[in-house]
Amino acid sequence: MAELLLSKGYEVHGLKRRSSSLNTERVDQHYQDPHRPDARFFLHYADLSDASSLAWILSELKPDEIYNLGAQSHVRVSFDIPEYTADVAGLGALRLLEAIRRTGVSCRFYQASSSEMFGSTPPPQNEASTFHPRSPYACAKVLAHHATVNYRESYGLHASCGILFNHESPRRGETFVTRKITRAVAHITMGLQDKLYLGNLSARRDWGYAPDYVRAMWLMLQQENPDDYVVGTGETYSVQDFVELAFSIAGLDWRDHVVIDPRYYRPAEVDSLQADPRKACTVLGWEPSVGFKDLVRIMVDADVMAIKRTLEGGTEALFVGAGRSY
Repeated sequence: MAELLLSKGYEVHGLKRRSSSLNTERVDQHYQDPHRPDARFFLHYADLSDASSLAWILSELKPDEIYNLGAQSHVRVSFDIPEYTADVAGLGALRLLEAIRRTGVSCRFYQASSSEMFGSTPPPQNEASTFHPRSPYACAKVLAHHATVNYRESYGLHASCGILFNHESPRRGETFVTRKITRAVAHITMGLQDKLYLGNLSARRDWGYAPDYVRAMWLMLQQENPDDYVVGTGETYSVQDFVELAFSIAGLDWRDHVVIDPRYYRPAEVDSLQADPRKACTVLGWEPSVGFKDLVRIMVDADVMAIKRTLEGGTEALFVGAGRSY
């Protein structure tokens, strides 16, 4: 998102949580010395669980557009820390909306809603489909979604929700199943790993390319009237489909390396998610540019190249343990 906005000439301000370890890896390439007169990228300490920090940032910066992408976004982990997930992903959005209202900042607001909100609702899912969340994460996102709609209708905020289906890229977190798979393929290819432990292979998802989806987010805030949009490719594939393709790209047989571990099953599964993105395509003029096969290849190639660069640099101890969550 920051990359897209910077390419369009925006001055971009991001919020970061204080941590004892560095957590800005994905945006470090955009860092600029804030003393430079041409600096356009800045980071500030704040937290979605801290309403005062949000209000202070808004009153200081008075942004024109706000993109709320913050959350504890790992679905499986949300079963382990449901209260924290609800606080950050659900109440965090409410705090931000209330900060906008109370500070009187005139801005356009984007809420990152999630296809997980549909849960067990039969596919394909569109803006009129019923929400039936199947995880604490999905429940929190339903709260954030409805709060955004409520503030739009109650206070006239230019607030839009993007109900995004799974969007992936080489920057995806390593504990998410797609990166877990593509990183394992890279490690196995280099002889650094032998087994990949996964959970439910039959779950079906609508996977797209993350840069396409941030373009949809931006388009929503350029519309005269705020609204809600489903964003996805309209195609669905199983986790096993993703595994088979990723391993085949590297010339490997997935059955020689994948082991099912029941600990990675969720207490309540979401069987199938498939977007009906016709509204986004018609109103926003949005279309995905990368299909499923190209997406998997992009991710596998990126992880293989990353491992090769690391090996060429002489770094050892690259083994990825089996404890990655899914």
